[in-house]
Amino acid sequence: MTPRERVLTALDHHEADRIPIDYWAADAVTDRLLAERGLADKEALLRELGADLRYHLGPTYVGRKLRTFDDGTVEDHWGVPRAWMTTEGVRRDGTPWSWRYKHVARPPLAAMTTVAEIDAYPLWPDTDMYDYSQMAQECEAIRRAGYAVVIGADRLDRAAQLKPAMYLRGAEQFLVDLMTEPDLGECILDHVVGFYLTHYERIFEATRGLADVFFMGDDMGTQTGPWVSPELYRRFFKDNFAKYNALAHRYGLRTMYHTCGNVTTLVRDFIDAGLDVLQSLQPQAGMDLTMLKQDYGQDLCFQGGIDIQRVLPHGSPQDVRDHVADRARIMGPGGGYIFGTAHNILPDVASENVRALFDAYHEFGQYD
Repeated sequence: MTPRERVLTALDHHEADRIPIDYWAADAVTDRLLAERGLADKEALLRELGADLRYHLGPTYVGRKLRTFDDGTVEDHWGVPRAWMTTEGVRRDGTPWSWRYKHVARPPLAAMTTVAEIDAYPLWPDTDMYDYSQMAQECEAIRRAGYAVVIGADRLDRAAQLKPAMYLRGAEQFLVDLMTEPDLGECILDHVVGFYLTHYERIFEATRGLADVFFMGDDMGTQTGPWVSPELYRRFFKDNFAKYNALAHRYGLRTMYHTCGNVTTLVRDFIDAGLDVLQSLQPQAGMDLTMLKQDYGQDLCFQGGIDIQRVLPHGSPQDVRDHVADRARIMGPGGGYIFGTAHNILPDVASENVRALFDAYHEFGQYD
């Protein structure tokens, strides 16, 4: 089977020759693996690891120049200033690690009190900020190489609702809005969802049927449960999520949705809204893979479930191997599963555990 055939067979709820493999890692991890293995680029690494999916990160940004402020924060295309943060430590093999990432510094809508103020925000993005002209050619190259094409940009270009609303308004204030000033919350969501629907329709038109999966990401869960109750989810988010899924389905794409945290109480709503693949399945947040497969495996495919909080950074290579074997045993039968980590592999994971992870994917992912 080609990698694309393997992925599509799994998404049809059938067993392929093996469970498909996905690769998610922070750039620092990818760079380390390239150096250790003497490889030229990420594509060479993906081929060596046997990854079956390729992510197209979307059109080229050609909009206004994004500002860098005097305090060192940098602006994203929603007008949100973000500060560079660094964390560091020592891996289980004794080698030091560090990781640099951006964190929201000042939510620009935080002080607004009326719908009119929010509507008048001058930095709402629009699709003229992007050049879509090269996407078909780039997706066609991935398809010719035999891989499944996933349309899914990184971070704030990725179709979402809650996350950009929190970045713009502030997490606490946006949740307060939903409870006490719903007109304000709905106004923000209308702008966010309107942009993504228009943006991705242009992407799907530009790619002309060359993509296989539409990847969305919106962390609806915390470590112990969802950010909002099922009732609030159905009131504010479910219909918009259904619009995202319906748009992709009109263009013949499957939909995959990343959400961190424990979202067990929302899974049936995701299915009702048309979702095809649920991604993350965060083990340390209490996502019960056995229950998910048993209760929802007829309606939903899954990707993820490999623990990046405890097993990968702190376990031994044998612990990693046993963990993968357990995921394959639970999620593999009947297809409908793609091997993947619950989020990016982070720099705190030793290279020996990354090797053990992908070796185990190939060892335990084989179908008889």
